[in-house]
Amino acid sequence: MSGGRLAGRAAERAMLADLLDGIRSGAGRVLTLRGEPGVGKSALLRHAAEHAAPAKVLRATGAEPETGLAFAALHQLLRPVAGLIDALPGPQRDAVRGALGLAAPPAAQDRFLVAAGVLSLLAEAARPHGLLCVVDDFHWVDRASADALLFAARRLDTDGVGLLIATRDTPDTRYALRDLPERRLTGLDAAEVAGALAAWAAVEPSPRVAELIAEATGGNPLALRETAELLTADHLTGHEPLPDPLPLGEGVTTLYGGQLAALPAGTRRALLVTALEGRGDPRVVLAAAARLGAPERALEPAEAAGLVVAGPAAITFRHPLIRSAVHAAASPADRRAAHEALAAVLGAAGDADRRAGHLAAVAIGPDEEIAADLAAAAGRARARGGYADAADALTRAARLTPDPAARARRLTDAAVAAWLGGRPGQAHSALAAAGETAEDPGLLAELAQLRGRFALNSGDAAEALRIFLAAADRAPDRLELLADAAEAAANVGDNDATVRIGRRAEALSEPPPPGSADAFTRDVLAGAGALQGGDPERGVPLLRRALAAVPDDTGEAATLLWAAAAASLLGEGDAAAAYGARAGEVARVSGMAGTLPVVLENAATAERMNSRFALSVALSTEGLALAREAGISNSAAAHLANLAVCAAVRGEEDACHTHARQALAIAIPHRLGLRVGVASYALGVLDLGLGRFAQAHERLTALADAGPGAGAPVVVWGSVADRVEAAVAAGDEAAARAAVAFLERWSAHAASGRSRALLARCRALVAEDDTAVSLLYEALGHLAADSGAAYDQARTALLLGERLRRARRVGEARGHLRQAMEVFQRLAAEPWERRARGELRAAGESADRPAPDALAALTPQELRIARLVAQGASNREVAAQLFLSPRTVEYHLYKVYPKLGISSRAELARLLLQ
Repeated sequence: MSGGRLAGRAAERAMLADLLDGIRSGAGRVLTLRGEPGVGKSALLRHAAEHAAPAKVLRATGAEPETGLAFAALHQLLRPVAGLIDALPGPQRDAVRGALGLAAPPAAQDRFLVAAGVLSLLAEAARPHGLLCVVDDFHWVDRASADALLFAARRLDTDGVGLLIATRDTPDTRYALRDLPERRLTGLDAAEVAGALAAWAAVEPSPRVAELIAEATGGNPLALRETAELLTADHLTGHEPLPDPLPLGEGVTTLYGGQLAALPAGTRRALLVTALEGRGDPRVVLAAAARLGAPERALEPAEAAGLVVAGPAAITFRHPLIRSAVHAAASPADRRAAHEALAAVLGAAGDADRRAGHLAAVAIGPDEEIAADLAAAAGRARARGGYADAADALTRAARLTPDPAARARRLTDAAVAAWLGGRPGQAHSALAAAGETAEDPGLLAELAQLRGRFALNSGDAAEALRIFLAAADRAPDRLELLADAAEAAANVGDNDATVRIGRRAEALSEPPPPGSADAFTRDVLAGAGALQGGDPERGVPLLRRALAAVPDDTGEAATLLWAAAAASLLGEGDAAAAYGARAGEVARVSGMAGTLPVVLENAATAERMNSRFALSVALSTEGLALAREAGISNSAAAHLANLAVCAAVRGEEDACHTHARQALAIAIPHRLGLRVGVASYALGVLDLGLGRFAQAHERLTALADAGPGAGAPVVVWGSVADRVEAAVAAGDEAAARAAVAFLERWSAHAASGRSRALLARCRALVAEDDTAVSLLYEALGHLAADSGAAYDQARTALLLGERLRRARRVGEARGHLRQAMEVFQRLAAEPWERRARGELRAAGESADRPAPDALAALTPQELRIARLVAQGASNREVAAQLFLSPRTVEYHLYKVYPKLGISSRAELARLLLQ
């Protein structure tokens, strides 16, 4: 619909009023309006904008010619508030400035960081009365802008920002907007049609005429308006019969076709330039039209006909269908001439990216010059973080590239850009196309590595392992291929492959220089292979040497993750947890958002191993959301499995089963033995905590027997203490002793207190009472100084208290049972707390439930923020690391302080860092 009074739409106007009330009160609001062309989406957007005061309004409209121009829509939306960019946290500020072309982009621009900066900028712009962002024709918004806006849309909690989107109903937009609130617009009903016709035609239509027109137009407001302009008053009042058929059909475009045909030739050429230019920039449009021979005032007849609105800042079509009609009415030769004129004008203005797009539109066959221009434009988009748009440009460039080798190179680059842009399907297609023409051995190895990485991140991990090993056969001296293969083998749980990879790493024809990063990686791979191949005398020194080479201040997340793997293989879970947690911190500070979901897998596991279950849940909740947004399904499975374990410890049966089921739905078909194992372990721990010992024994025993794709050695080791306890409780002493023997072999070379404590605890479970008590006291001694072992301390104290009570040493038992109960309560480990309380009552002490732990009242988001603040981060630093706006951080801290009964950052630090 065009401007003027909004016809009907009472329900939609009420929804918009509610949205505006929310943002004025400081809440975040999102609404998508979806419907066919002409149904009134744009009119509703205008209505909202006109009634938004005192909230500010920012507007952007998608344009088909700019769908491949990274951040074009975002530039349009944010241009009025660009002066606020300097107020953003440093990494976000630099990312946004780079994305909008206001400064050179950072060396490693990341789309998540850009999106977080957009969120912060919108929050800043919302002060003091709120902000409404209106985005029309979202189906034509470039991908980089769409990604950033949708990232922000999912995090508009308390910033007083509203996002109102209008879009046609297409498969792409249905998927992109799938989890946002929406209103599907249909045609007006007969009563609304009658009111609209009366307003537009200045006569009251008869009810019968209104019904007929409503039926013929489907109530489409644009069709109604155009039809009303062609009908006489007698038609509307029923004094003359309506034309049969009504002038709709090819619909509304036919109506415009007649109007266009009546315009002067120069006006039609100027309209075609406007349609192809996309932005409506008067200087570009008029200059290009002049090159085609259009007179200076060529657009005036189109303005008089109501087809366009021309102003000093922009030339806009009254409706997108008019633009479509202009394009459809032009011949291919006319379109090529208009594109060439636009390319010439944009080239003279220094706009190389848009020039390349117009030149590509006129190319008929291969053209290396145009292909090179598109590839250069893709490079600039990629530097700004517009990976999806870079992928599109590179794909177009490849189609125009005459040389097969260069075409393969560009398709490979397109695959990488698509992957980084969260478009895995497009990435696989580009990779397959590159493989059809690539011949260079180096490029073939790179393609194989990419295929493996894509499979490892979101496909079949066993296939990824096969790809890496085959590529390593063709390039035996490429250590990075062996490292990728080792990572895949760990995810599959293929111990034999790990052994073979280690031997190949050790046998490299050119060993890396001592002290280098490659030397560290080689030691980890070779040590892992030797240790798991039954040669600890060779493997342990290599792993120790690798760990000794890790600098205390390393800023490389990858190094820390390999160190965590090495420590796990040595049976030192506490050291592995420390490395994993550091990797998460490094990734945040360095802005490694693109790899953050994967790094957070290890960080979340580390915090769980360090008894910080609430923080582990917070990290996996964040990692799961990022993994899903990035299309990294295997990382999503890892986070779901970890969430299942945390839920199991807490006795949250429904949540545990839900998370485990979702993790297994990904992990089983993808042969992710590590994730299958963790999810299955969660179900076993749940049964154990709830006293279902036979089921727990069955589940946990199955873990030890699972082969590649269904389990993993590291899960067998990590679950051994629970497996021993379940076997003893189920009366299977032989299985318990076998599990203890396995642990003795695995941890034979471990040097940490936690590993020694674990072994002593497991030995105690199969020992006679007096020996068991001594071993449990020994285990507690090993854990006494370990601040991250609260859960293990409590599990050990519970076992000790139970043994002491059965030995009639009741007074001695009570202290240990009380300690266990209090720790379990603080960790929200409800089943274990209930068991400890029951034992304490049986020991003759009343066991009133302690006061709830204050930290348990915090949401995952609040806990993440509180932890970072307690470590000394400012609000802006927290915002940069968690991809939030500073205002959101302020809001959550405002709620955290009263929940914890504190009033300062110093008190928060003392409480959380104890």
